[in-house]
Amino acid sequence: MTDNLTKEQRSYCMSNIRSKYTKPELIIKIKLKKKNFVYHPRLYGKPDFANFKKRTAIFIDGCFWHRCPKHFVEPKSNKKYWLPKIERNVLRDKEIIIAYLNAGWKVTRIWEHELRI
Repeated sequence: MTDNLTKEQRSYCMSNIRSKYTKPELIIKIKLKKKNFVYHPRLYGKPDFANFKKRTAIFIDGCFWHRCPKHFVEPKSNKKYWLPKIERNVLRDKEIIIAYLNAGWKVTRIWEHELRI
């Protein structure tokens, strides 16, 4: 199936996808603020939230970008680009978890679909 948008339109759409201040993050932000979690701390792996006293990092993962085992749908076009990119994301996620665990931190990963209301 071909893309129904021009290259410029697709580029514009993709440029609007943000890595910060996403809806799933904002849903959780209110709940975690009371529990001393910092929103977007400057730490390795860019966790969405961290509690330095409890040494806990929380990552909120998008179902597409991090290959959710429940909801991931393989892209229909440009597979040569998307599949390796997503695989790199998954590998990076594993490396980040190992690094935090080795440093004595707890890591929680929350899937986007777990936050849908």
